Amino acid sequence: MFSKYDVIVVGGGHAGCEAAAAAANMGGRVLLITMNMQTIAQMSCNPAMGGVAKGQIVREIDALGGYSGIVTDKSTVQFRMLNRSKGPAMWSPRAQNDRMLFAAEWRALLEQTPNVDFWQDMVSELLVKDNRVRGVRTAMGIEIQSKTVVLTNGTFLNGVIHIGQKRFGGGRTGEKAATGLTEQLVSLGFESGRMKTGTPPRIDGRSLDYSKLEEQTGDPDRRGFSFTDILLPEKQLSCYIGYTNTKVHALLQEGFDDSPMFSGRIKGLGPRYCPSIEDKINRFADKDRHQLFIEPEGWNTVEIYLNGFSTSLPEDVQYKALQAIPGFEHVKMFRPGYAIEYDYFPPVQLNLSLETKLVANLFFAGQINGTTGYEEAACQGLLAGINAIRKCREEEEVILKRSESYIGVLIDDLVTKGTEEPYRMFTSRAEHRLLLRQDNADIRLSGLGYELGLISEERMDKVRNKIRDTESLVSYMKSHSVDPASINGILEAKGTTPIKQSTRLFTLLTRPQIDLNDLLHSDPAFRGIAIGYDRETLEQAEIQVKYESYFSKEEEMVQRMKRMEEHEINPDFDYTQLGALSKEAQEKLLRVKPRTLGQASRISGVSPSDISILLVHMSR
Repeated sequence: MFSKYDVIVVGGGHAGCEAAAAAANMGGRVLLITMNMQTIAQMSCNPAMGGVAKGQIVREIDALGGYSGIVTDKSTVQFRMLNRSKGPAMWSPRAQNDRMLFAAEWRALLEQTPNVDFWQDMVSELLVKDNRVRGVRTAMGIEIQSKTVVLTNGTFLNGVIHIGQKRFGGGRTGEKAATGLTEQLVSLGFESGRMKTGTPPRIDGRSLDYSKLEEQTGDPDRRGFSFTDILLPEKQLSCYIGYTNTKVHALLQEGFDDSPMFSGRIKGLGPRYCPSIEDKINRFADKDRHQLFIEPEGWNTVEIYLNGFSTSLPEDVQYKALQAIPGFEHVKMFRPGYAIEYDYFPPVQLNLSLETKLVANLFFAGQINGTTGYEEAACQGLLAGINAIRKCREEEEVILKRSESYIGVLIDDLVTKGTEEPYRMFTSRAEHRLLLRQDNADIRLSGLGYELGLISEERMDKVRNKIRDTESLVSYMKSHSVDPASINGILEAKGTTPIKQSTRLFTLLTRPQIDLNDLLHSDPAFRGIAIGYDRETLEQAEIQVKYESYFSKEEEMVQRMKRMEEHEINPDFDYTQLGALSKEAQEKLLRVKPRTLGQASRISGVSPSDISILLVHMSR
């Protein structure tokens, strides 16, 4: 019935979908096994993609040839560029999505991808021989052979759902948990742990009084995530902002005795930066209100996602508290919020390729590695799928550097530092974030996507043209000047010093008060040239000029770190031979087995003096 596959992907969530698509588009024979074909690419939590740092990840996935950006653009109902008041390193695209359309578009793309087969079943066991995975066994008792396996089990491994004192098995509401794999992996020597996440109640939008809520519209200047030309919808849906109050908090506190979080029934740690409403009330007792985001679930549904109100309190407590929110007096609830506990495997047990250290050809991606968020899962799936195929072909693994992508930062953080709470990406985690902007993700990563066969020649030509056109615009501004009569009126209106003689356009644009449009208005010749360039190229040229000196400093830092990364370490090196190393450093280095001196320097517990000792030893 089944021939041997190159890659079996277990799980049809965001990580699994990207893994299957990447492996298949690189020419591999792929089988995607999921427990429910109707929930492929389900947005289990909020119906949105992107946000601070997460938006950069989606653009990087797209630049490498993944599908998340394309699917997001095809299903978007509202688009906003966050942090536009800050520098470009902080600009982060975010889209509200039609939940059902998002999943439908993902499934359609996968079904149109040659080499992807599907099977609806639960994987209960890995076939392992001589510390190498050989395939899987399903709950139906079917054995399927493969060269590699990618586990993307999400929240389904021994998942337990909590609502008040009610407790039942499940990986998502209405869906059963996956069993058997954790126990087998532990028997093979893997360390496992428990994590927790939550979701808010879903609301009937017809029951809300929107006059008491603040409307939040999308950007009129709509953009997409994908660097391909996806036709965005003409109209956008509005979101709304509401607030809790002291009465809401008091009503919620009445249910704290039945809270599975406070009673100790939930053992796993939840996401620090996305706490439940009861956790916020408990931790921030001085706050008399908390912000809520009322997010539509799609074009053709009245269902509302109440972002900011995740809870596992009893359903009757949830309902009473909701009624005390202004605008929610007559609220109707579709289903209550709940918390879910699930198994994960500390990611220090992985190589940077996301292959496990204990079992060859076995890869982990997504929440099984302790991350939270669609975007974090999707990028891991993409890299796991790429490296699984390259392992089949005995080709060198693809490792993204911290200096070239947020994806590289995320994977390095996980593998080098590990995580004991759900990991979420922030711009502050990237030391070179000025270089890792959402606007230049295609320039940074499309070349690699092209080499891997995930980016077409036509699309690569578009990137080459963008680079060439940007350089041409910057060169023009460096070599052409504008006279005082043409620009001084604009300079004075913008509150910056007028010029007394002809000045290079480049020099004027470095002033923080001046933007590219000011120069275009003052110089007809420049305006005539700029008409031939698209919006992204013009924006790229402006950023290059304004931040040129900062980019130079960042590049110097990258080069210094690169020298550390060039010092490779034998993964089998016995650190106990170096008695001068601290005991903690020896233990941490033996556990992580860093590939380079740079990676060793980022391990928690390894001090600068330990690195100096390693450097001296390696120099010998």
